[in-house]
Amino acid sequence: MTALAFALNHMAAPGLPLDAFFALAKSLGISAVEIRNDLSGNAILDGTTPAAVKALAEKHGVTIISINALQGFNEWNEAREAEARDLIAYARDCGARALVLVPVNDGSGQKDGERQENLRIALRALKPMLEAAGILGLVEPLGFDICSLRSKAEAAEAIREIGGATFRLVHDTFHHHLAGEDAFFPELTGLVHISGVADRHVAVGDMRDPHRVLVDAEDRLDNAGQIHRLRAEGYQGPFSFEPFAPPVHALGEPAVALRESMEYLRSRA
Repeated sequence: MTALAFALNHMAAPGLPLDAFFALAKSLGISAVEIRNDLSGNAILDGTTPAAVKALAEKHGVTIISINALQGFNEWNEAREAEARDLIAYARDCGARALVLVPVNDGSGQKDGERQENLRIALRALKPMLEAAGILGLVEPLGFDICSLRSKAEAAEAIREIGGATFRLVHDTFHHHLAGEDAFFPELTGLVHISGVADRHVAVGDMRDPHRVLVDAEDRLDNAGQIHRLRAEGYQGPFSFEPFAPPVHALGEPAVALRESMEYLRSRA
């Protein structure tokens, strides 16, 4: 198999301004990056224009593979449509290739039948908007018990039904483990998010974003196994670091820890 291809999500170092974040990626030999619209005091929320983001990406020689994310995308309404239009336009104008689509995660919209229909309503509405902008929609099921879209199988079915050229799945190693779903869809997967959980005391059902650290030998989620299976079954895209744990965010030199995680995963590939 080819060498592991890594990407870097801004959540790996959310305290860095975009310029420094792009520089961090390049220092690690990573040219694929994800920017976010949920980091206060940082692009996109600080008003940085898409043209400025595009110029920074060109300066550092990085490709923006996604904006993360349109939240609650499967609860489609006028406000969601307006937000989607704005984010898709921003993605187009900054040179991003995709928009991550995150489902409602508050315990609502979970009923059988309702959740499948809500998903299809949203995908049908998003499809022409994404196609007009030349942007891919990356559907990311979440493994939390309260999420309205936990199953990659349900997402894959809807994507195949409504527009396989417009949408792809995000396989998140954390959420895959929490969902307890063995199905892998490498042919429909457009991006993989990687993070580990090392805490031996937290039950799987109690795992939350603050437990998500960089992957090392203490990982309980079998990131190495998930990565191996995805690649063996044909996935050729990037594996994007997305740790949410405050101790990771507090690192003075994140490059050192990220490089160690990259080396560990390469040794297991």
